[in-house]
Amino acid sequence: MANRGPSYGLSREVQEKIEQKYDQDLENRLVDWIILQCGEDIEHPAPGRTNFQNWLMDGTVLCKLINSLHPSGQEPIPKISESKMAFKQMEQISQFLKAAEIYGVRTTDIFQTVDLWEGKDMAAVQRTLMALGSLAVTKDDGCYRGEPSWFHRKAQQNRRGFSEEQLRQGQNVIGLQMGSNKGASQSGMTGYGMPRQIM
Repeated sequence: MANRGPSYGLSREVQEKIEQKYDQDLENRLVDWIILQCGEDIEHPAPGRTNFQNWLMDGTVLCKLINSLHPSGQEPIPKISESKMAFKQMEQISQFLKAAEIYGVRTTDIFQTVDLWEGKDMAAVQRTLMALGSLAVTKDDGCYRGEPSWFHRKAQQNRRGFSEEQLRQGQNVIGLQMGSNKGASQSGMTGYGMPRQIM
């Protein structure tokens, strides 16, 4: 973690708002899923934001997680280093993020390396892991291990096929979005410039 002093004023308010987005229940569910998914001897971290951050910070757990979502022999990160050097750990986090994007996680759902490394936005880390879990459940390729109810299944494409006859019939219908002229008439209209007749 970086040696930064406390923030004050607007910076502190912004940081507090970011920290309020962190969900403790979600942390517990993500930890359970990661341990079950990796299937290795991964120690369970103590509860809390900083413990969760320290557990993921070296990148080894994240790399094992993304590798476990691929069939054996097709892992995106072939060599996982357990180095204590900061740049190696940050490189592993970057490898995880790149592999998650290739897996299908949208770039808007992916956190920045410093969000995890410096603990700036652990809620963003949770969002990325949630998006990854949802994608794994949706793919349903046999690599996901865990409760399917832990993550939302993403919407799938639902293409519709219409015959030429149905398409031709649809061209004759005026949708209500276009408006309706039922009940409208020009009765009682007078020509322009005529005075109003009040009886």
